[in-house]
Amino acid sequence: MGGDRLTGHVDDFSVWIEDLAHFWLAWKADTPGPHVLIAHSMGGHVVARALVDGRVDPDAVVLSAPMLGMAGPPLPLSLLHSAARLMARIGSPKRPAWKWSEKPGEMPARRRDLLTHDDDRYEDELWWREKRPYLQMGPGSWGWVERAYASTRELEAPGAMEKVDVPVLIASTSSDKLIRHDAAVRAAERFPKSELAEYGEEAHHEILREVTGVRSKVMAAIADFLDRVAPRRT
Repeated sequence: MGGDRLTGHVDDFSVWIEDLAHFWLAWKADTPGPHVLIAHSMGGHVVARALVDGRVDPDAVVLSAPMLGMAGPPLPLSLLHSAARLMARIGSPKRPAWKWSEKPGEMPARRRDLLTHDDDRYEDELWWREKRPYLQMGPGSWGWVERAYASTRELEAPGAMEKVDVPVLIASTSSDKLIRHDAAVRAAERFPKSELAEYGEEAHHEILREVTGVRSKVMAAIADFLDRVAPRRT
C-alpha cells in the first residue's frame, strides 16, 4: 500500500508477475485444460508482461481494456517515464499521484462516467466497497506510476510482443479515458496471433460491466474466440 490505505503502490510490477507465475503453475498442475487467462485493465498489463517474459503458457488469453498505455498527455513514453521518475524522487514515492476526491472518503464525482453506462452494475461495485472496505482502492502512488511506465517500456521494446505464440483477444473501446485505446490497437497488431474486438461510444472502460446490450456483444466475442482457439476438451 501507499502512504494511506487507499493509495495503490508497488515496488515493481515484477512482484505481481511473479505472483501470477506462481499461481499459474499450481493451477495448471491441478486442473484440466484448456487453460485460459482473462484479465482487465492493469491485470491485462500484468498478463501481457507475463506472456512477454515467458512466465505463463496459456492456451489463450483475453485482455479487457488492457493497460498497455495510460491516458495522459500525448508525449513520448520515455519523457513521461522521466517525469514520473522525477516526481517519485522529489517526495515520498508512496504519496498519491492524483487527487481521489474533493471530499475525503467520498467517491469522485462523475466516476461512473469513466467506467460504465450501467447504473446498476456501478452501484453493485459501491455495495461491495461498503460491505468489504478492505477491497477499496483509490489513486496510484508516484512510485506506481513510475513503475507502470517502466513496465510499459518493456512491452514496447522491439520484438517483445512479436515473440508471443499464444492466441490473444483484445477488447478495447475508443471512448476509454483511463487507458490508451491506440496502445491496445497497436498491441493487437503486434501479437502474432491476436484479434481485436473494438468498441466506441457505447462502451466505457469497464467493458464487462457495461449495459447488457453491449456486454452481451463482448461476451459473445469472447465465447466465439475461445471456441475457435481453445475449445473445451472432451
